[in-house]
Amino acid sequence: MSAEPQTPLVVGLGELIWDMFPEGRRLGGAPSNFAYISRLLGDEAAVASRVGRDALGREAAGRLGRAGLSTRYLQTDGEHPTGTVGVRIGAHGEPHFNVNENSAWDYLEWTPAWEELAGRAAVVCFGTLGQRRPEARETIQSFLAATRADALRLFDVNLRHSFFTPEMLARSLRLSTVVKLNAEELTSAASMLKLKAAGELETARELLGLFDLRLVAVTRGARGSLLVSHGEADEHPGFRVEQIADAIGCGDAFAAALAHCLRRGAPLALSNEVANRVGSWLATQTGATPEADPATIARLLEGLTEQ
Repeated sequence: MSAEPQTPLVVGLGELIWDMFPEGRRLGGAPSNFAYISRLLGDEAAVASRVGRDALGREAAGRLGRAGLSTRYLQTDGEHPTGTVGVRIGAHGEPHFNVNENSAWDYLEWTPAWEELAGRAAVVCFGTLGQRRPEARETIQSFLAATRADALRLFDVNLRHSFFTPEMLARSLRLSTVVKLNAEELTSAASMLKLKAAGELETARELLGLFDLRLVAVTRGARGSLLVSHGEADEHPGFRVEQIADAIGCGDAFAAALAHCLRRGAPLALSNEVANRVGSWLATQTGATPEADPATIARLLEGLTEQ
């Protein structure tokens, strides 16, 4: 099902990928995962990406539609295949990826439909991988520039990819209002951008001021996260997870829950708690797009409905 045209949307912008595990394939890609969890939490959501004119592309569109996500803005490419990535899970549940080149999502096009979507978007999540080719990078930047001034533009940093440059990082930060990155990426970003601050808190504050951001979120894996806004900071120790299924999509779930909270004006500490709770819950599930009943969603969002 698709959202009504006038409904503000949460948009996952960028790569749409099939994760190819030894035991089978799962639909993924950080923006798609973000949109899926946003829909699970009760937001209207859409995926803005591109698939091939092939069986995997048709299957991806079908799965997104059945999950309640709008597929109206899913482009089709007749020359390049739907994106795939080989996945291997390490001893501690951590994923290792081998992303195929020249996939359909590398060739995102700026169209009138996407310009209309940008104007409706209440939240947009984008990352680094989706910008590896200039065609997609220019389209993503055009999309972000066309959003409303009050839109939440969440940049989910991933610096594992060698193609990313300091200039691309700085440009993405300037187009953002919220940035999420892990502790290692914060150190790498500080080096790439030649920041002067030392320590997570002060580095996050320097990023905040330098790029006129609303919020910097630093994730620490099992040790929780740090949120830094103007004049406020909050640390959460994370939730203990007794049995990890896999860690795929936990950061995307954290980001989706954080955006869900920020959009509703939740206090920083509550936003941090809910985001950690959702990310920890996903670690107990297999894959990045599990199902959840209303009781589970209510538990994950505990405290937020009282705001």
